Amino acid sequence: MLEHFFKCPHCWEEISMLLDRSVSQTYIEDCEVCCNPIEITVKFEAEYLIDFRAEILDQ
Repeated sequence: MLEHFFKCPHCWEEISMLLDRSVSQTYIEDCEVCCNPIEITVKFEAEYLIDFRAEILDQ
């Protein structure tokens, strides 16, 4: 597991997330501060994080 810090695209608070290095994926998770949904995209290559995006979910 990898702890990754980023800013919420809604409230701009810094939050942390544990990422599983064995899988690249896109999923939705609520911000732990403002509770708004965030689309998370994570890409790993050889267990190295090569792309992380936290974007506002189009509703």
